[in-house]
Amino acid sequence: MYFQGYWLCLGLFISINAEFMDDGVEVEDLGKNSEETDNEGELSSEIKYKTPQPVGEVYFTETFDSGRLAGWVLSKAKKDDTDMEISIYDGRWEIEELKENRAPGDRGLVLKSRAKHHAIATGLAKPFIFADKPLILQYEVNFQDGIDCGGAYIKLLADTDDLNLENFYDKTSYTIMFGPDKCGEDYKLHFIFRHKHPKTGVFEEKHAKPPDVDLKQFFTDRKTHLYTLVMNPDDTFEVLIDQIVVNKGSLLEDVVPPINPPKEIEDPSDKKPDDWDERAKIPDPSAIKPEDWDESEPAQIEDLSAAKPDGWLDDEPKFIPDPDAEKPDDWNEDMDGEWEAPHISNPACRIGCGEWKAPLVDNPKYKGVWRPPLIENPNYQGIWSPRKIPNPDYFEDDHPFLLTSFHALGLELWSMTSDIYFDNFIICSEKEVADRWAADGWGVKIMIANANKPGVFKQLTAAAEERPWLWFIYLVTAGLPIALIISFCWPRKVKKKYEDADNKKTDICKPQTKGALEQEVKAEKAALEKPADLVEEDQSSDGEIREKEEHGPEEKSEEEIEIIEGQEDGNKSNKSGSEDEMKEADESTGSGDGPVKSVRKRRVRKE
Repeated sequence: MYFQGYWLCLGLFISINAEFMDDGVEVEDLGKNSEETDNEGELSSEIKYKTPQPVGEVYFTETFDSGRLAGWVLSKAKKDDTDMEISIYDGRWEIEELKENRAPGDRGLVLKSRAKHHAIATGLAKPFIFADKPLILQYEVNFQDGIDCGGAYIKLLADTDDLNLENFYDKTSYTIMFGPDKCGEDYKLHFIFRHKHPKTGVFEEKHAKPPDVDLKQFFTDRKTHLYTLVMNPDDTFEVLIDQIVVNKGSLLEDVVPPINPPKEIEDPSDKKPDDWDERAKIPDPSAIKPEDWDESEPAQIEDLSAAKPDGWLDDEPKFIPDPDAEKPDDWNEDMDGEWEAPHISNPACRIGCGEWKAPLVDNPKYKGVWRPPLIENPNYQGIWSPRKIPNPDYFEDDHPFLLTSFHALGLELWSMTSDIYFDNFIICSEKEVADRWAADGWGVKIMIANANKPGVFKQLTAAAEERPWLWFIYLVTAGLPIALIISFCWPRKVKKKYEDADNKKTDICKPQTKGALEQEVKAEKAALEKPADLVEEDQSSDGEIREKEEHGPEEKSEEEIEIIEGQEDGNKSNKSGSEDEMKEADESTGSGDGPVKSVRKRRVRKE
């Protein structure tokens, strides 16, 4: 038991020591991070940033690390159906580093204005044509100040003859719209594509089903998140956040409204016949009102048992002018009319004032207006609906992936929050190319953010500052291991007391063998060297004892009786000794010389 407790204590000490060592490392790193925060803006100097370079075929990339908006065009258009003051796209854009966890040389496009319309676009090196290659669209967003109401989505502008980036506005034709959007408590991740009707040529927006995950954290944690859209030639799609799939499905089945219209529609020229009876039940024409049915009885009558309470004031008004009210100094009777004090409840009407009326109760004689009971309508024809006819605009598109090609990328946004950060756009067809691009850009941002992340101790302290009740949890959590260490490493005094008592009891009940008794007698001989007169006295007393044994039993004194009873009780308590050993012990004690017997006799009396 002691060994188990020892090893447990040792294990606890080692684990706690290791935790403290780890905490020490974190604290040291925190010190470095805090120093770097002052000097370099919370940046880990060990992580070096290098502008990502695409590996493989790409249609568009942009890092903004050059610090210039080369190729980007600010819109000069105006929104339709909007007040002149806010219809202009005059929102400001800047190229800046991140506010937190920034790396030297890593810049992004930042939306800087609040409550303004922003529009900026750029052309692709070559248009993307939907054929036999996937479309991969990927970029980064950081809501550096959170987001109240606004979006961070992008539009892939359709490759049309009239495309003019200076006139880019909300109604400019686009093929795909993708990205986060939020207003109020409605958090969205848009994936919308415009599908062209093959017969009418009209474009219709198709919205992918919403993701099944909670999107709130991506708008509120103020971290840089990676948004990826993958559209495959087999008419499937995937939406990823931070390289984790949050939504996927089929372009044919998981969009609203569906790609293909219904085969049949209601005939717009069909009309309901005048004699069509849609009544499922009708009044029973054979029913007759009972003769004793009185419709004149009111639903409620005055309670005849009620009496006016004592102290009711019939002549007092319920409300009176406030006697403490005063006419305002700026009151103009010509403009405001005659001034009247506001009315307050009459303090005299504690019980009641005005004309007293008995309360109303339900009339037991009331039956109401008689109506015949309802029965099943024998002429019921059901709910009428127009007949179905073949849909003249029906079509069946088995391959909706073949969308209109696009030739530009644009941001057309309204936001009530500024400092929305965009970075590292890429459009390609190979997942490996997009992943490598993400690793060189977004991956470095994540490593820097993790390096600058505060240690566990600071995180716990910050959490407790917001929720003071966490201090109690910390105290209990820290005190429990200490209590366990004390309980296992320092035995209780009560336990030690019981162990000492058990040892004493074991010594009392220890069996005496022949060899043990002989050793005890020898030790007593060596220890007790007595004068001759005492020895002779003892021999004479032993001789008397032998004579008493030869002549038979005699009366014993009370002292001797107590000694014998004590010996019998001791023999009974010694269960482990055998009868033969007890006989040998008696013979050995009786076969010795006189002095030895007398010594043993006196020892027993002392006990």
